[in-house]
Amino acid sequence: MARHRTALCWFRRDLRCDDHAALHAAVSASERVHCAFVFDTEILEKLPERRDRRVEFVYDSVAELDRALRAIGGGLIVRHGRARDEIPRLAAELGAEAVYANRDYEPDAAERDAAVRSALDARGMMLSLHKDQVIFERDEILTQAGKTFTVFTPYRNAWLKKLGPRELQPYDLGPYSARLATVPAGALPALEALGFERTDLRALGVEPGMAGARNRYERFLPRLAQYHERRNAVDDDATSRLSVHLRFGTISIRELARTAWLTNGPGADAWLNELAWRDFFFMIVHQYPQVVQHAFRPEFDHLPYTNDRARFAAWCEGRTGYPLVDAGMRQLNATGFMHNRLRMLTASFLVKDLLVDWRWGERYFAQRLLDYDLAANNGGWQWAASTGCDAQPYFRIFNPVTQSEKFDPAGRCIRRYVPELRGCSDQLIHEPWLMSAEQQLAAGVRLGRDYPYPIVDHGEARREALALYERARTQ
Repeated sequence: MARHRTALCWFRRDLRCDDHAALHAAVSASERVHCAFVFDTEILEKLPERRDRRVEFVYDSVAELDRALRAIGGGLIVRHGRARDEIPRLAAELGAEAVYANRDYEPDAAERDAAVRSALDARGMMLSLHKDQVIFERDEILTQAGKTFTVFTPYRNAWLKKLGPRELQPYDLGPYSARLATVPAGALPALEALGFERTDLRALGVEPGMAGARNRYERFLPRLAQYHERRNAVDDDATSRLSVHLRFGTISIRELARTAWLTNGPGADAWLNELAWRDFFFMIVHQYPQVVQHAFRPEFDHLPYTNDRARFAAWCEGRTGYPLVDAGMRQLNATGFMHNRLRMLTASFLVKDLLVDWRWGERYFAQRLLDYDLAANNGGWQWAASTGCDAQPYFRIFNPVTQSEKFDPAGRCIRRYVPELRGCSDQLIHEPWLMSAEQQLAAGVRLGRDYPYPIVDHGEARREALALYERARTQ
């Protein structure tokens, strides 16, 4: 028997109606369930540009979600304002006894949810939060001593050991969809009414919503068997490109993990490993929220970076003189996407070659990445900077030339994003500064004019970085 006469399901970064934990819980426990989404001004007003691909992605995903809910008898109530105000107000208007939502682990989101809970409590209503973004959350994976893992490999081993059919079971609405409340047509305001404009999202091949996630997923499945071999090749579309869909919940993490878990082979194992990394970073942000602003390893929280603003600008704009580093940054600036291997390379280069604080780079990625996720972004940057949860010592420093030769051997990625080097040979495109004047003429590029010389010498920069970390470690 239903426990509530009326409930509200609050969609956030879970923009789908299939395999949705909070929606399933709401319709299972209530006679009538209203569905809502808030374009939260506390988030939107912080965005520096009105043409933001992420806002367009969310907007179109919300529109598709509304259509999907209407197809099964429901619909989406859409509000524009502060979610902490709008949700309690809407719940009161609807006479809801409970609000259901999927748990968010970021510190700001947790603070918002605490405020919503307090406002609902004051009105005699409850907030019911559910696990949906991850396979295992918070303290579900612990050491044998009952402590939090702070190194990934033992965490992953425990994660894999605990993984099973129960954790991967989808949430099916089944007959409960009849409990969804209908919504009058025209509930979704225009994107322009929210203060934003259309972008080049679709021209870049990004398809929002559940349909976009499904199409991307089905294109990836034939490549899953070779994922372990090709995932680091920056000149190949071998990755799933599902990160933005996981970020906004247009596809279920349980479905992806279930596919990988049930598929035999090293490709599926490598992909499942990446999904475990995602859970790990979510867990770290929840258990150690200080990592949002500080190094996980306190001895490296105040490293005396030089923080040269001219060098930082050159890195942002893709003009460091190291072709694959520049290709990665230009890919990010042009498309809002960057291959994961390039994320690691560019992050390592900024921190350990240019000696710029990792937080500067993290903020730049946060502004530019379509798939920006605080937990993954922070975890990745702290991993590259050797300030985070990592068993590897601080002297892991990526060599931009050897990385280029290994992961873009024919220079296809470089030629695409650094077109001034298109005429270079496959060998010299990784180190164009070695070209003679005659070779530059033949390649149609003049170093120092068309493309810069390296702004640092990698060998010298590596020695400086090692000395900086060693001093901090021994003080």
